[in-house]
Amino acid sequence: MLGQDELLKLFPEFADTIEASGIDLRLDKLYKQVGPGSLIDDVKTLPELKQIDDEIYTLEPKTAYSATVQGKIKIPKGYTMLYLPRSTLLRSFISVHTAVGDPGFYGTLQFMIINNGDYPFKIKKGERFVQAVVFAVEGSGEYDGSYQEKK
Repeated sequence: MLGQDELLKLFPEFADTIEASGIDLRLDKLYKQVGPGSLIDDVKTLPELKQIDDEIYTLEPKTAYSATVQGKIKIPKGYTMLYLPRSTLLRSFISVHTAVGDPGFYGTLQFMIINNGDYPFKIKKGERFVQAVVFAVEGSGEYDGSYQEKK
């Protein structure tokens, strides 16, 4: 896992949120699912989402949301990212479900946030909610999937 010095070299655009062993990512947009989705024979049909327009989001109990982070991520070839929720969320019964960030990925990160508690939880747009930890990958290729954005 890479530490602060290496992270600053690879991700200077995140200098203000780089910590000792990861990069804190800030919440940007929050969405609620309003339609079905599917994955059949490797054909992806993503559910329709409705953006929630607030500066302070209210996460309702037992409800899942899709969330994006501020800024685009460029993961250099030879590195991978794993994403973990910040501990304040876990202590507040909020879970964040993530995927692996592949070498060469460029684009907007999207995660699922679930309020597992019995009470609403408020979070402001721009708050640090996920920490990205970065690992070197020997012999890596580069991501070339359907979620790759153009630079």
